[in-house]
Amino acid sequence: MRTTERFRHFLDYFTNNFPEPETELHYANPYELIVAVVLSAQCTDKRVNMVMPALIQQFPTPAHLAAATAEDIFPFIRSISYPNNKAKHLAGLGRMLTTDFGGEVPSSIEELQRLPGVGRKTANVVVSVIYNQPAMAVDTHVFRVSHRLGLVPRTATTPLAVEKALVKYIPEQLIPKAHHWLILHGRYICVARQPKCSMCPLASWCKYYEQNTPLTQKTRKSPPLPIDSE
Repeated sequence: MRTTERFRHFLDYFTNNFPEPETELHYANPYELIVAVVLSAQCTDKRVNMVMPALIQQFPTPAHLAAATAEDIFPFIRSISYPNNKAKHLAGLGRMLTTDFGGEVPSSIEELQRLPGVGRKTANVVVSVIYNQPAMAVDTHVFRVSHRLGLVPRTATTPLAVEKALVKYIPEQLIPKAHHWLILHGRYICVARQPKCSMCPLASWCKYYEQNTPLTQKTRKSPPLPIDSE
């Protein structure tokens, strides 16, 4: 199957079945989203959503975060992965948002990457979710699912290479949605250790399924369970 055909199947299915995907991180404004995304690195959205209310109540604006030290922030995020480093990142992020950007979250990937704790993936999430820009953030789910489905070549061995391979075939207006489609599919169906191929609506053309499932087990798939939060 050609790559263009794989993308057509992928886009057709999700456009028809999940036309309005959203991030599972809870946020009320761009400041809260960037804080949540920084915290979400190598951590579940569920855990981040648990700590965010108390954190934002204590530090409701970039100015409040700027006035805090890493030691002030740490108790609020101690249950998050790598809390020491992330506390330092958030303190620095608050200061730079306040001093360099007037308390506003910038809308360009280049400016966002100047902020402590903000790499290309985080910047792409922010501009995609908040500003609806055609940016493809590649996390572990996107990386895994895009390879398994055969959307990207084996030679795409870095997040940037996967990002470039995906945006080459996805229409600009669908890139922000496709980011969520790949994440949600990887989070609930195409999981890392034991992918749920028996309920996957994409199995009929999935490269991973074709290569890893015995012919005797390849039966017609039942309709998938809806993707929702656990």
